[in-house]
Amino acid sequence: MSNCQLTEQELEIITQQLGRIPRGIIKIAHQTINKVPTVLQTRSLVADKPFPTMYWLCSKDLHKAINKIETSGWTKHIEQRIMDEPELREIFHGNHEQYVKDRWEAMLPEDKSRLEELGFIKLFDQYGIGGITNWTKVRCLHMQYAHHLCGDNIIGKLMDEEFELNKLVINL
Repeated sequence: MSNCQLTEQELEIITQQLGRIPRGIIKIAHQTINKVPTVLQTRSLVADKPFPTMYWLCSKDLHKAINKIETSGWTKHIEQRIMDEPELREIFHGNHEQYVKDRWEAMLPEDKSRLEELGFIKLFDQYGIGGITNWTKVRCLHMQYAHHLCGDNIIGKLMDEEFELNKLVINL
């Protein structure tokens, strides 16, 4: 069962980006002005298993740049700031709440039905950005940035401010 509305060319580009045939894609959620996909919106149920990650970063250039940020220790740094700064923590918590709401609204009806049959519905109220349940942890900067490109995400905004990812040239 597939609700993917991608063209053959888009699927070819995404397969090249990911290095594998993509599964569970609903649509391209964000792309550059040159039509290079950067973020995919995924289904909440893939191969009959819950998949709480709504946005998946597919750009190799962004992936590589964010890998460098993660290996620099910035994730622990930003988690500490979330713990130390009540305003940042409140904004980040709000980002998770909005993500949960948006995911429910975007979820395909057949996925909702099947998730209910499988007993996973309540989990989708708990899983925030990237499928995390502890909303003071960041877990994966790639997922935070994918959400930033498609919505409102303070971690992605801070990454743009500090690392200028929004100025990165994105290639295929």
